[in-house]
Amino acid sequence: MATVAFIGLGNMGGPMAKNLMGAGHTVRVFDLSEQAVAASVADGGEKAGTVADAVAGADAVVTMLPAGKHVRSVYTGDDGILSAVPGSAILIDSSTIDVTSARDVQAAAAEKGVDMVDAPVSGGVGGAAAGTLTFMVGGADKAFERAKPFLDIMGKNIVHAGGPGNGQAAKICNNMILGISMIGVSEAFVLAEKLGLDHQSLFDIASTASGQCWSLTSYCPVPGPVETSPANRDYQAGFAAAMMLKDLKLAQNAAQDAGAATPLGAEAAALYGLFDAAGQGDVDFSGIINFIRGHK
Repeated sequence: MATVAFIGLGNMGGPMAKNLMGAGHTVRVFDLSEQAVAASVADGGEKAGTVADAVAGADAVVTMLPAGKHVRSVYTGDDGILSAVPGSAILIDSSTIDVTSARDVQAAAAEKGVDMVDAPVSGGVGGAAAGTLTFMVGGADKAFERAKPFLDIMGKNIVHAGGPGNGQAAKICNNMILGISMIGVSEAFVLAEKLGLDHQSLFDIASTASGQCWSLTSYCPVPGPVETSPANRDYQAGFAAAMMLKDLKLAQNAAQDAGAATPLGAEAAALYGLFDAAGQGDVDFSGIINFIRGHK
C-alpha cells in the first residue's frame, strides 16, 4: 500500500480521498477548512499541518483545488508541493483549471524530475462518492501509467487524452457540449409547454429520436421522466450552475487563445452568467430551465 497526500477536501475531494483510504492506502490530508479536514480524519485520513508535511515522503499526491492560481501556488509556492515532495512521487492534479496553468505546473514538475498528470473529472459528487468518476488525463505515457492505479480506485473510466494539459482541454470541451445541450433541451421543454405538449410525451419521443442526448435522457431538466435527475429534488445541485459557468468561461478563454469560433459556447456562458448573477449559482445547472421560463 502507498502513502498518498490529498490536498483539497471539498465536495469532490473528500469522497475521492475516502475511496483511496478504503483501498488500504495511507492518506495524509490537508485543506484550509478545518471542518473538511475533520471529516476526512473521521473517514480514516491522517491530518497534515501543512502542504509540505502532507507530501513529505509520499508515493503519490492528489490535488483538487478551485482554480489555476491555487494550483500554481500549492505546487510552486515557497512551501508548496514541489519544495518537499520526493522525486519518486507521482503527482495528480484533478482540479478543473485553465490549460496554460496545467501545462506550466507540469513543466515546473518536470524541471524537478517529478512525474505529473492533469486529471480533471466528470461525474459529480455522486460519482466521487461511488468511485465511478471519468478522469480525462493529460501527461506523458510514463506518468499516466503511474497515475492510473490510483485513478482506478476513484473512477470507472480513465482516458489518456494526450500530453500535458490535454486532460483540461478535454474537460472544458466536454462541459461546453453539456452546457449548450442543457440549454437546448430546456428550451425545447419550455416550447413544448407553450404548445400544449406534456413533458412525458416529449421525453418519450425525443429520447428515442434524433434529439436524444445525455442532458435529456440522464439529466432531464423537468420533473418526472428521469427519476434520478435533480429536477425531482427541486434542482438540488449535483453540478452547480456556478461550476458550469466556471467551465464555460474556461472554454471561452481557451477558444480566444486558440482562435477558435465557439458562438454557442459563448451564448451558453452568457446565459449561465445571468443565471448565476440572479443568485442561482448554487442551484443545479439543469435549473437553467426556470431562468428560460422567466422564473428564478
